[in-house]
Amino acid sequence: MSRPKILITNDDSIHARGIKALYRAMCQIGDAQVVAPESEKSGVGHGITLITPLRARHHTDDDGFSGWAVNGTPADCVKLATKELLAEKPDLVVSGINRGSNTATNTIYSGTVSGALEAAILGIPAVAFSLTSFEKVDLSFAEEAAMLISRKVLEHGLPADTVLNVNIPPAAREDIKGYKITRQGRGRYEDAYERRVDTMGRPYFWLAGTRVMLDEEDDLDEVAIENNYVSITPIHFDLTNNKMLTPLKDWNLSL
Repeated sequence: MSRPKILITNDDSIHARGIKALYRAMCQIGDAQVVAPESEKSGVGHGITLITPLRARHHTDDDGFSGWAVNGTPADCVKLATKELLAEKPDLVVSGINRGSNTATNTIYSGTVSGALEAAILGIPAVAFSLTSFEKVDLSFAEEAAMLISRKVLEHGLPADTVLNVNIPPAAREDIKGYKITRQGRGRYEDAYERRVDTMGRPYFWLAGTRVMLDEEDDLDEVAIENNYVSITPIHFDLTNNKMLTPLKDWNLSL
């Protein structure tokens, strides 16, 4: 029986520690190939490149890690990989392991999550993995979690429009309480811009802000992370608010 074909991407770039950890994990369960942005694309959401050419070059690190480096977004990488760079359509796409959480409203901005969602649009099961810390922490448990969840997806499959958004606490394995199936929370950032002046005297702005925790229920992603559970949230690209369909019809709009 042939090993599953696994495509790996991210938004932290092909140089990130997280993608190398994810590659190590995926090599344990299938034939893994990397197609990732050549530079960091955090926060690009589901952007794709339309007005400039995409370029892909083969990249190899000193430690032997290799893959395709693309001058585009995570969504670009998945599109280009499946249409041009790979000999066969992958059985699974995994994105990450992201540096920092992709919970609550962060999910909307995340290039890591969008790489997985692009796979779902193309009809490929996909998972986004994030380690909820910006510190340089041990990735060994994140690798273990990625391997376990990816195996389960290959075994059970996913609905055609759905990906798993997985967030992993930055805790030692012995402190992880388990896996929890969660809903996307509502937490957000209270944005602020720091105004600075460059050497030419021209003003520029640097995005900052404070995280606002708006959730308390145990089955919401951010709460699960706070309680040292691995959060697994099924999300999809259908943004329709079905509860609003009937009230909108009651507006009796007409020409």
